[in-house]
Amino acid sequence: MPGRIDTHQHIVPPRYRSWLLDKGLTAGGRAIPEWTAESALELMGENNIDTAILSVSTPGVEPAVDIAAGRSLARELNEFTASVVQDHRGRFGFFATLTLPDVGGALDEAAYALDELGADGIVLLANSKGTYLGDEAFDPLFDELDRRHAVVFVHPSHLPIEPVPGLPPYAADFLLDTTRAALNLAKNGCMDRYPNLKIILSHAGGFLPYAAQRAANVASPMGTDEDGLRILRKFYFDIALSGSPYTLPSLMAFADPTRITFGSDWPFAPAARSAAFTRSFDAYGDLDHGAIDRDNAETLFPRLALTN
Repeated sequence: MPGRIDTHQHIVPPRYRSWLLDKGLTAGGRAIPEWTAESALELMGENNIDTAILSVSTPGVEPAVDIAAGRSLARELNEFTASVVQDHRGRFGFFATLTLPDVGGALDEAAYALDELGADGIVLLANSKGTYLGDEAFDPLFDELDRRHAVVFVHPSHLPIEPVPGLPPYAADFLLDTTRAALNLAKNGCMDRYPNLKIILSHAGGFLPYAAQRAANVASPMGTDEDGLRILRKFYFDIALSGSPYTLPSLMAFADPTRITFGSDWPFAPAARSAAFTRSFDAYGDLDHGAIDRDNAETLFPRLALTN
């Protein structure tokens, strides 16, 4: 029986990890974990994952001192990840890291990663130094990604406000960050203006499925609930850290069932925690496990489709 396709698994290149640690940075309050291809493959074997689409998590290249340094770091991250994919054919793919809010650098790096490195898509942070996806400043990049029929993986980042003392951003702020980005993309018309984009929201869309009816009129350029719900259902959703009996009912009641994919969030989610959510998802009965485990991702990434 074919294994899962994991659309939310991270890579932490060793030089990048050292760079973050030297700056005293975390990923939303999570310590920066060590990563090796061998440990990734071990996690995948334990959770019946055939292929993982790797991405660099927050903060991406934003802490770079200037535009040139950000562009250089993005190139290094993408070339490292592409080499991992090349060395383990069939086991990995990757979402390329870009340089937002540097749009010119993002356009150049997207072209290089997609055309030369064979990236499977692009990872974008929900906000880049306080500017959210959906802002008109990012339209040139979205124009190009739509032309390419790209898959875009949206990962949360730090909110552009101070965190609540003692409450790590990954616990609640990350979910709000994703929800903010989704609503901004919707209300600014991006989901209709860029019909060829396939946009995956992390962690079951943050609070979006739960709050969809409440936010629907805001999500609609027309200001109507019906139009807003239509637009919001255009998103894809992964189930990273969301395969629970509390989250899945809301997600399944709202989302298009053909637009939900499996995610582990490893290694920022420790192996035991990721596996616990996977077991909870496996035990949940009222959904099409085969579609979420693999079939829906095969539609997004046809190169991974199995042939009889």
